[in-house]
Amino acid sequence: MKVLLYTEGLKYVGKSGLGRAIKHQIRALESAGVEYTLDPKEDYDIVHINSYGLKSRRLARKARRMGKKVVYHAHSTEEDFRNSFILSNQIAPLFKKWLVSSYQLGDHIVTPTPYSKKLLEGYGIKKPVTAVSNGIDLAFYERPQGEDGSAFRERFGFSKEEKVVMAVGLYIERKGILDFVELARRMPEYRFIWFGYTDPKLIPQKIKDALKTNLPNLSFPGYVEPEVLRTAYYGADLFVFPTYEETEGIVLLEALAARQKVLIRDIPIYADWFTDGETVYKASSVDEFEEKIRGILEGTLPDLSGAGYALAKEKDLRRIGLELKRIYELVLSKR
Repeated sequence: MKVLLYTEGLKYVGKSGLGRAIKHQIRALESAGVEYTLDPKEDYDIVHINSYGLKSRRLARKARRMGKKVVYHAHSTEEDFRNSFILSNQIAPLFKKWLVSSYQLGDHIVTPTPYSKKLLEGYGIKKPVTAVSNGIDLAFYERPQGEDGSAFRERFGFSKEEKVVMAVGLYIERKGILDFVELARRMPEYRFIWFGYTDPKLIPQKIKDALKTNLPNLSFPGYVEPEVLRTAYYGADLFVFPTYEETEGIVLLEALAARQKVLIRDIPIYADWFTDGETVYKASSVDEFEEKIRGILEGTLPDLSGAGYALAKEKDLRRIGLELKRIYELVLSKR
């Protein structure tokens, strides 16, 4: 069994969550002993498609004509496309139709969570859908002995005494960036730093204005390599994930794997996955985010990082590799 992992425009999405997901797939298949290639010119038994552009659709149709099996990975939904880029809300219904017609080309559909699986089934997709996490490389985020976060603080100009709130994501409204800026405005005694980048040509004016907010406690350093971001997970005092919609949230898994304290938005995808006050903290409004940030940073709310790490362990890439392998074997058995 040989699998072609295909992602259209990989060089353009390499710094996004999708780019991380592809790297995780590679490591997962290697851990499970599954032979794979990234070259469509090589022979293969199954093509695992991670994108939904024209080239991806052509490849899926070609593979089917050749008698190959197609696994389509549903990383995107209409819901997480909204409130993202310029005109995204206006074209979201058309985007949904395109997604459905693309995903229907698969013999089997993989999507990161039970929540996104439910959304896809609600679209009327009839192909089998299995929820498989994008996974996390636990070993990469294991804190080295003696790591105290000082490298992160020195790199970005934070003192040992300052309390730092971090977030990671694209510069899009859906990720909660406007709320993050407002939280920094409300709490000048804390430092706020947002990692990530989006081409300014793709984002609406209100996001551009937010990025220009002149607050001494707020910074947007842009995209940083995973090795640098890992030091932030070690050195910050709190990871905040104010996103309004996700299919999973790889950066959330990263924070949990690094044993960072975590505060997320209380949205449907996390309703059954995380319990507020037991595994992570949740908030539904800017006022509630402010209240819980203060509670976590001032120590009036208990540290839940150990419980969060236990959940991250369930998403270890070695487990993900075995789950993908089982799906491939199932698809091949239906010749």
